[in-house]
Amino acid sequence: MNETLSLLMNHRSIRQFASDPIGEDKLHAIVAAGQMASSSSNVQAYSVIAVTEPGLKRRLAELAGNQAYVEQCPAFLVWCADLHRLHYCAELHAPGEATFEDSAENLLVATIDAALAAQNAAVAAESLGLGIVYIGGIRNRIAEVSELLGLPDRVYPAFGMCVGVPAQEPMLRPRLPLEAVLHRNRYDAGKTAGQVERYDETMSAYLRERTGGRQDTPWSKQMADRLAKPTRMHMKPFLEEKGFLRQ
Repeated sequence: MNETLSLLMNHRSIRQFASDPIGEDKLHAIVAAGQMASSSSNVQAYSVIAVTEPGLKRRLAELAGNQAYVEQCPAFLVWCADLHRLHYCAELHAPGEATFEDSAENLLVATIDAALAAQNAAVAAESLGLGIVYIGGIRNRIAEVSELLGLPDRVYPAFGMCVGVPAQEPMLRPRLPLEAVLHRNRYDAGKTAGQVERYDETMSAYLRERTGGRQDTPWSKQMADRLAKPTRMHMKPFLEEKGFLRQ
């Protein structure tokens, strides 16, 4: 296994950070590495807001569900799907003409672009000895986050990312068996039950070790419980109000 594969295979989410700042040089390198990720038709439909001001991080931590590590980390990166820049380009070269930046397809493009860039940045950060954790909780109260960060129409905060020097060494969380996600030539639905059962056993053992025997809920039960509860049902009207999903 080479150095890159070793780094990728040892990823773990970090939720405790040292107080050390990461430095502008490292921040620039991390975001620049993100920019080199693949982008659909080179639209680069994303932006990143690096939040380092303590009061602002504190408020974002509250809005994200009181996740203390958002405030604790030295830099909190908010990855935004951004069609504002493309709208500007359309207005610049085709003023008054019908454009389709508000389509469902362009929302997908912008969201995927942001995710690809963020994962590049995550690997870059880990290569520099830093740790990260993604924060989907910023979508809990997304309108307030959007206002707090001054996001214009056609921009929405997709997720956050805590970045900093790790102050913990958590266990590696096991993933689904490779054969559960790797299909060959056609989707094989027939293997779902067996692979889920296999993963349930793995995750139950992992949880027993991690919690000292206090928890061993199978993965499939966790997922069923998750799907039984409505989650962030405000997202569709919020996105429409911000200028997405209108076509």
